[in-house]
Amino acid sequence: MSSLDAATVRDHVRTYIIHELIRDPDYDLEDNEGIITGGLMDSFALADLAVFVEQTFGVYIPDPDLTVDKMDTLNQIVARILRG
Repeated sequence: MSSLDAATVRDHVRTYIIHELIRDPDYDLEDNEGIITGGLMDSFALADLAVFVEQTFGVYIPDPDLTVDKMDTLNQIVARILRG
């Protein structure tokens, strides 16, 4: 993906989280919902998410950014991806 827009990134990340990490395609993931703090996925799933982000968007997220505080909601994840 050459130019990233928030809506496209949000759609791709939401779909990945719902289908691959939560594994509940009917789940309605809200933008500000705590994904890890809400128990939907564990911190180990952040590593999988980071690989997906790098492969899909070409954005590397270093380990210090892969924390519950920085990556708990869809909005936080999308903002981090858009920062590059």
